[in-house]
Amino acid sequence: MNEWREKKPLQWRRYINNEVKVTAHEKQQYEGWVFTVDPVSASIVLVNFQETGRTFITVVMGHAVEAVEILTEGGREMEERLTSLFQPAGHQGLSKEELQRRKDSLRVWLEKNRIPVTEEGESLRVAGVLSVDPPYGPQDCSSSNEIILSRVQSLVQSNPVNM
Repeated sequence: MNEWREKKPLQWRRYINNEVKVTAHEKQQYEGWVFTVDPVSASIVLVNFQETGRTFITVVMGHAVEAVEILTEGGREMEERLTSLFQPAGHQGLSKEELQRRKDSLRVWLEKNRIPVTEEGESLRVAGVLSVDPPYGPQDCSSSNEIILSRVQSLVQSNPVNM
């Protein structure tokens, strides 16, 4: 029986954003910062930051995990560093304030052009058929209606506030 796989997601959560040593099948060992634990397979996603500036991602399959030991407690900075690795390219390096400014600017611009828009979390919802996700550029629009998609993308592109 694999003790690691028997844990519940809330128990795995304490490992996230911490540096750990994982002992796996046949005593193989892995070290890194835990980005997440897959709740279905119990696999651990480890991140290693190299001095060269490169980042390595390792996935240790849940069925192979024999023991996990926390080496270093990660703080808010490590959480933000890990989270930023997996954000869309245009999203990286933008502060929450800048993203909010872009969202507000785009919402006002769409309203000025008499386009019905609502906020749904981080996304803007246009006419109930199109979403604009962070960082709120034309490439961040998605809809199954290609005509509306094209028109809203050109409107987003023409927003006078620099995106």
